Amino acid sequence: MNRFLDQDIMYLKGVGQVRAQLLASELNIRTVADLLHCFPFRHEDRTQVYRVCDLREGMQNIQLRGRIVDFSTMGEGAKRRLMATFTDGTGFITLVWFRNLRNIERMYRMGVDYQVFGEPKVFQHGFSMAHPEMEEMEVVRNRPLLRMQPVYHLTEKLTAKAITSRTINALVANAFEKIRSLPETLSPDIVAAHRLVSHEQAIRDIHFSQSAEAVTLARRRLKFEELFYLQLSILQYARNRRTETLGWSFPKVGEYFLKFYGEVLPFQLTAAQKRVIKEIHADLQSGRQMNRLLQGDVGSGKTIVAALIALLAIDNGFQACIMAPTEILAEQHYAGLAAQLQAIGVRVELLTGSVKGKRRQEVLEALRMGDVQILVGTHALIEPGVEFRNLGLAVIDEQHRFGVKQRAKLWEKNVRPPHVLVMTATPIPRTLAMTVYGDLDVSIINELPPGRKPITTRHYSRIARDRIQAGVVAELKRGRQVYIVYPLIQENEKLDLKALEEGYADTVRAYPEWRVGKIHGKMKPAEKEAAMRDFAQGETQILVSTTVIEVGVNVPNASVMIIENAERFGLAQLHQLRGRVGRGAEQSYCILVTKENLAETTRERMQIMVETNDGFRIAEADLKFRGPGDLEGTAQSGLPFRLQVASIVGDSTLMSETREAAARIVEADPQETLPQYRILWNRLRQLKEDLTNYSDIS
Repeated sequence: MNRFLDQDIMYLKGVGQVRAQLLASELNIRTVADLLHCFPFRHEDRTQVYRVCDLREGMQNIQLRGRIVDFSTMGEGAKRRLMATFTDGTGFITLVWFRNLRNIERMYRMGVDYQVFGEPKVFQHGFSMAHPEMEEMEVVRNRPLLRMQPVYHLTEKLTAKAITSRTINALVANAFEKIRSLPETLSPDIVAAHRLVSHEQAIRDIHFSQSAEAVTLARRRLKFEELFYLQLSILQYARNRRTETLGWSFPKVGEYFLKFYGEVLPFQLTAAQKRVIKEIHADLQSGRQMNRLLQGDVGSGKTIVAALIALLAIDNGFQACIMAPTEILAEQHYAGLAAQLQAIGVRVELLTGSVKGKRRQEVLEALRMGDVQILVGTHALIEPGVEFRNLGLAVIDEQHRFGVKQRAKLWEKNVRPPHVLVMTATPIPRTLAMTVYGDLDVSIINELPPGRKPITTRHYSRIARDRIQAGVVAELKRGRQVYIVYPLIQENEKLDLKALEEGYADTVRAYPEWRVGKIHGKMKPAEKEAAMRDFAQGETQILVSTTVIEVGVNVPNASVMIIENAERFGLAQLHQLRGRVGRGAEQSYCILVTKENLAETTRERMQIMVETNDGFRIAEADLKFRGPGDLEGTAQSGLPFRLQVASIVGDSTLMSETREAAARIVEADPQETLPQYRILWNRLRQLKEDLTNYSDIS
């Protein structure tokens, strides 16, 4: 049976060499097993047929039956489109194609009865349907009626070659003609305890079931399986690392730490900071390599914790490095640490892409000799020519900005891997963090330093511009500074840039007595650095910006954050932006500016921002409103397996269930030798074959 599942897809009935190459390049389907695991992402009810005269605005995908009575084209070159007038005798709808026009013209003919499927949209004075799925009625009538039609992910190349969801489904059917049974992939006790359908039943039902309930049960089984093996892999790795991976031991609390803590530190640490330092120090003394995630809201004092931990490394004869995602943030960390640690004789140096020539060589040589005790920088730290004498601690700030393989390169900087402290100001629910960040232990700083006042957040529509301006002028007259942020969404970059430029011009006109700077991603690095430096040093009082200032920029004198078109941001990003103010002792304000007519959910999002400064509450709400969103894209890059049906965000309840199940297995069978769990360990090994597991540092 495995021989057939491992067979090249080219030899399956209905495929052949050309289709096999397409399926491999577009969907990564190379074997029969790959095909069976190419799951539909949704199912559509194809039993209902509408009449054109019954179409209403806002309808989702629907089916029509009728004929094409006319073809026409419009536009030239890349803007050329093909249009067909389609009727069922009760009215007319325009079918529109923007791509593959020659193939379409050859494929469809006037006077032939078709069934069309797509989303009707109001266009000018009638309805249109872009790139509809079409089949001749003769084919439809000769096929069994499918209530639950599976819809698979397709690409433009596949549709151009007439490979549709029906094609994929038919190929799966051809495969099942040769399959007597599929092997089970979970142990019987897990299947029974969690009331799961069998692996084979799930695969069959996800592709062919005509019952919505059966599809739901199939999806649950497939999601459970993916998440269970993900958790089993993470917990297996965590167990092995704790028992096998040696780390450097830092038993000594020495002169550098004690002198800085007792004589230099200009404020008292919070109880949360002290607790976190104790948790980390326990790791550093254990003799095992530390992998710890430090979560703390913006302004909670993560950087000073990192500095104190770096001093512990130095006290024990090691070097430390701090890696930041941008030059602005790296320079900021360097300036702060160098100024604070100079008094106790610790040498801190900076290494970024901007450090060149003779200066770069001096830093690298001093690092090799061990004279540089703390190196701060960007991804430049992981370049091959950067050699430490004895690296013992790597601190990674806002780690989701780095690729998994980039982070892994830090391990190569010493004969034994350094301790790793990962910091993030993006609050993530604890259960989710356990999966997103692999096996990292989690520490949380959940209080702000004394003297920090909560940021006051207000929501205004654009018509309240005069009121906003009056508040800004009042703050500027007090000597404070102001951020004005515009969204930047890549799909609409030109329009967004235009909005920022217009906003900059409007701001210059509105505040003629004050200097206005601007910064956006299209500027040269040197221009961005200069604009940021001018604002940080008080040379400019207002900074008009895109979200490039979202992370790490620290200007304590800035007391107002105005976010234009706030409805276009997720809650987590709004919270990050808000964290750029409130960094001094003065009262700070965040002003959310939106259009007047907001959807109810958008209004709710703005209200949450007004009501709370709690990053964890905001993170939970953001997951609820946005679903997987950006977090999942970020998170999945660090996972040992690619998830096809499960979502680490949307299926968080099931994820907790699978983690508990996997933890029971690891505890019951730590040596992986019990016969009843052989099926699980064999399956895990199979999944991990040919995969480099970087979860140890993600």
